[in-house]
Amino acid sequence: MFEAFTHYPLAFWISALASVTLIGVSKAGFGAGIGVIATPLMALTIPTAEAAALLLPILIISDFMAIRQYRARFDRHNLKIMVPGAIVGIVLGWFFFGYFRGNERILKMGIGLLALAFVAFQLGYPRLVGVLKGRKSSVGQGLFWGTLSGFASTLAHVGSPPIMVYLLPQNLPRDIYVGTTIYFFTITNIVKLIPYAQLNLLHVGNLSIVLLLLPVSYLGVKLGFLLNRRCSDKWFKRLIYGLLFLTGIQLLFGIDIISLMK
Repeated sequence: MFEAFTHYPLAFWISALASVTLIGVSKAGFGAGIGVIATPLMALTIPTAEAAALLLPILIISDFMAIRQYRARFDRHNLKIMVPGAIVGIVLGWFFFGYFRGNERILKMGIGLLALAFVAFQLGYPRLVGVLKGRKSSVGQGLFWGTLSGFASTLAHVGSPPIMVYLLPQNLPRDIYVGTTIYFFTITNIVKLIPYAQLNLLHVGNLSIVLLLLPVSYLGVKLGFLLNRRCSDKWFKRLIYGLLFLTGIQLLFGIDIISLMK
């Protein structure tokens, strides 16, 4: 297992530990959406497809750890609408990922654009709340935003903004909102195992890395629950989104983070 330490550079382990911790914190409902930085951050140090594949099992296990806290607190009606759309998006992402898999530059640019789009979404979030407030969410909207979420999630595990757009107008109680998103991404992440397996992205050799990072994810979830009860996530999110912006710029313009760290 510990041979994995020598297989990857130090920069990878730094990005991996930070990414997995933030995934756990986000799954616990603190700093909503901060887990989107994981794939872009790791894609700075290893190939994009490998980064996404390494994170998927950790995301699924983190989902199950978080879901225990929200067993009966979710909106079943919304899930029945969003999940079918997400499956369509996963299929579209499957074909996109397969077509461009051999072009690492295109994939990194795509991840960079998704990262910058997420930052732009967060900047416009307060205004978006005002625009969407009071509007009814239709089945068609749920299917559309679910599809967009499934597509972005397949490429880079960045599927939360479309779901936020769909759920925002409904003014769900915080625990129901968080529980619904956790259940949604638990289901979609499990479905994503199919295209990842077909694209040969899931390797037995990566199991040791996943096992090494799992305790970090568990600690991240516990930290998230603690922070959720005691702290405001305002400045924490600003810090993470600032880092995500810089990461997106690096990926988009092809800056080699490894050479910068030497």
